[in-house]
Amino acid sequence: MPRCFPLLWASLALWAVAAGPARALTAGQALAMAAGSTDERVAAVQQAVLDADERTAAFLQALADDAVKLASGKALIVRGDQGQDPVTGAEAPLPEDAEEIINNNRMRGEIDTALAGLALLGRDPARRLAAAQALMRAPDAGRLALLDKALAQETQAPIRARLELARAAAMLGSADASLRRAAAQALSASATPDTRRLLNERAALEDDAQVDAALRAALRAIDGRLAWGERLGALFSGISLGSILLLVALGLAITYGLMGVINMAHGELMMIGAYATFVVQGVFRQYLPAAFDWYLVAALPLAFAASALVGAVLERGVLRFLYGRPLETLLATWGISLVLMQLVRTLFGAQNVGVENPAWMSGGVQLLPNLTLPYNRLVIIGFALAVLLGMGWLIARTRLGLWVRGVTQNRPIAACMGVNTARIDTLAFALGSGIAGLAGCALSQVGNVGPDLGQNYIVDAFMVVVLGGVGQLAGTVYAALGLGVLGKFLEGWAGAVLAKIAVLVFIIIFIQKRPQGIFAAKGRSFE
Repeated sequence: MPRCFPLLWASLALWAVAAGPARALTAGQALAMAAGSTDERVAAVQQAVLDADERTAAFLQALADDAVKLASGKALIVRGDQGQDPVTGAEAPLPEDAEEIINNNRMRGEIDTALAGLALLGRDPARRLAAAQALMRAPDAGRLALLDKALAQETQAPIRARLELARAAAMLGSADASLRRAAAQALSASATPDTRRLLNERAALEDDAQVDAALRAALRAIDGRLAWGERLGALFSGISLGSILLLVALGLAITYGLMGVINMAHGELMMIGAYATFVVQGVFRQYLPAAFDWYLVAALPLAFAASALVGAVLERGVLRFLYGRPLETLLATWGISLVLMQLVRTLFGAQNVGVENPAWMSGGVQLLPNLTLPYNRLVIIGFALAVLLGMGWLIARTRLGLWVRGVTQNRPIAACMGVNTARIDTLAFALGSGIAGLAGCALSQVGNVGPDLGQNYIVDAFMVVVLGGVGQLAGTVYAALGLGVLGKFLEGWAGAVLAKIAVLVFIIIFIQKRPQGIFAAKGRSFE
């Protein structure tokens, strides 16, 4: 248990005083908890907790803070250069020959758990529940008496249920085989990863055949219930990864489908969006700290504009001279990607920079004991859907979308109808680049932001575009979600490396059988 917890437990322990009759701390008890072998001190702490008063809680906290010394056969609490009697509270000069008390890890854990146990007898239901959960994570048969005392006075059903589980977990360490068997049967109803861990640890030590059989049966029951959480977790992870791939690939679906440009700098356009988010975060932290939680809302248009501007300059300055020569666009944009990465290293340094989640994107929703949906991932899934709907509306319902579709399907005829194809190329490339900037803004909330950010996604983005059908938004959606879910399920079965290889082999075979991708498109790239 972290060292910061004792401060919490000490404050909670004061609630125990009013919970029932308590025996005052004695000098003998204080000395037994501070001196002797570890086993003797642990036993003394466990006994003292059963009849603890506020002096006991204060002394345990002082032990946790290494603020207790031994002098003349007595345990003294250290207060500056003064010694304090833990029983009477009287202060006296600290003797020069006072002996330091050394707490090993086992003793520290016992003290921390004892402080947590005192909170079981308090008045605050939330604190009693937290204490019961803490004791379940660190079960010990020596705490059965404390748990029985807490159960005897607990009236709230949810806390009683947690206390029953904590008691069953403590019984796993009992010397009585019948108690261990009953504990295994009781814990089988709690399908949580913590329970499975406790049962596995006990099964590795168990030498009684009947208890071992009960442990194995409980583990099978728990594994069966946890399996659904693991499957749903893999599905959610796949959808989350697919939404990220969709954001990354949407820009390529436009630029590659319209102009046939193999843009190897697409990842660096994402990187620009991520660094724009980092800059906005810094501005809000310095000048608008009260509104810091809303910096991401302000970063979205800036990330789009920054990447769109770089994309427009790239198209007007380089790519418009290379149309019809895809291999040369590949080499040119690869060189530009190196320039952009070096520029970022010069401005921001070679190390990754930190981009924090706003408070409303921190935490998650726990649906099952082993399934928590993080808020940042849920927001990104919703954001990807919103960007997709916006792109669909733009392409299908606006004049710009009509021009883009016309140029994609037949550039000469579109030009004859009065469409300024060069301007459409620039606008389309800027739009695709801006979407890459939005993807970078989203990625800054789930991963590291550094000069190499785009290199981690560019290959996957091209695979999504090619698999879905060049220039096809619907194909891009199916391909991104399909590859995301397939990859996550394969990771759970074969590991991350083999999953990547299997997905790549699948794409190669699919393209061999259907070169046009999931959805075929008629356009300049296919002519």
